[in-house]
Amino acid sequence: MSRNKDRLGMGDTTPESSGPPPQVMQQDNTDFSFVVPTEFVELPSQGKFYDEDHPLHNEESIEIRHMTAKEEDLLTSRTLLKKGIAIERLLKNIIVNRNIDPDSLLVGDRNAIIIAVRTSGYGNIYTTQITCPACTTSQDYSFDLNEANVYTGDDIDAQEQSDLGLVFNGDGTYDVTLRSLEATVTLRLLTGYDEKKLVGSNKKARNGLTERAVTTQLSNLIVAVNGSTVDTTLKAVIANMPSRDSRRIRQAYKLVAPNIDLTQMFVCEECGHDQDMEVPLTADFFWPDQ
Repeated sequence: MSRNKDRLGMGDTTPESSGPPPQVMQQDNTDFSFVVPTEFVELPSQGKFYDEDHPLHNEESIEIRHMTAKEEDLLTSRTLLKKGIAIERLLKNIIVNRNIDPDSLLVGDRNAIIIAVRTSGYGNIYTTQITCPACTTSQDYSFDLNEANVYTGDDIDAQEQSDLGLVFNGDGTYDVTLRSLEATVTLRLLTGYDEKKLVGSNKKARNGLTERAVTTQLSNLIVAVNGSTVDTTLKAVIANMPSRDSRRIRQAYKLVAPNIDLTQMFVCEECGHDQDMEVPLTADFFWPDQ
């Protein structure tokens, strides 16, 4: 299936004249000052899935500051890491427009920003440990983040769209036909808020409670069933949804959701096995050995 993919857009570090004025930082009681470097990052969503009152509605890019030592402090804070909010604080710091809540960003747009921050801060080469799927040998392997592709979700195969009964509603939501339930569900894209809910669900599972990752994700995705938004109806459908229909929803989401494609070729240095591999985002991502 074809995909509308473009290289991850890293804008000029000098803001365009039509953008906000450069931010100048100056130390107290000194003559030392400098312009904080910024860049424009292409949004996979192109702003199409945000509400009209959202600052990124129909915006194709977002301006961010380059990471500084202050942001590195956030990424090494044990307290923030333990609470799972280090990345949130990082995003809040580097997004130039203070009216943008990082949690309200679509997952794909957040990923694009995080990759851009890492690239500007530590370079485009990302080295991490990979275990070969064929011979299980562990080895350091380098990926080029500049090879990341932007998937806007626009170029969907017509046959797949028809098979899923996929219909775009023009308001940031889309419909999918469920065969087993013989129902139409209206879905939305996931945001940073939704990611937090999934993390919370996983924490509850680690504390001995039942893990509900699938149903939690479905409850975040589904906003209506056959046009009904009644909460009890949504919960009943999600709790009793056949696996076949749940899979259709995941298939549709993968097709629709704008994101960054980090799939690259891996070649094992030990056995020569090669395959396309999703670049793993480990602890090495923000802390390269340098």
